Amino acid sequence: MTVEAPTVPMPVRTDLDLMRVREAARSAAAAAGFSLVNQTKLVTAVSELARNAVVHGGGGEVRIDTVTDAGGGQGVRLVISDHGPGIPDISQALADGHTTGHGLGLGLGGARRLVDEFSIESEPGQGTTVAITMWAPGAGPRRPRRLSRP
Repeated sequence: MTVEAPTVPMPVRTDLDLMRVREAARSAAAAAGFSLVNQTKLVTAVSELARNAVVHGGGGEVRIDTVTDAGGGQGVRLVISDHGPGIPDISQALADGHTTGHGLGLGLGGARRLVDEFSIESEPGQGTTVAITMWAPGAGPRRPRRLSRP
């Protein structure tokens, strides 16, 4: 995967910042040739992850990059990071129903299911970084999507 033109990270500390990040993600997805459905999936994922950075991480930043695979296919990669308390148990945090607040506990796991690639790094006291990538149709490495839970 090659990053076409690295972007400057966008701060996420307020609801206005979240709106800017969502719009920038939608624009990048549209420019990469995503369908409206896939634009919405990407925006939903980054919205949840950026909100987590604000609510649980005390604010952070989002980097949005257009990427190209070896075959020339277009995608969008987003890296969301904060310097908050970190996540002590990532497996538990990714499980549906786990929440540290008043939500439904679908955020991290739901974001993971919406995109093609998902990685998370977190250490207690060191913050959290989540990287997601979504590819336009016909591009990028594909993982099979599960339509139902085992």
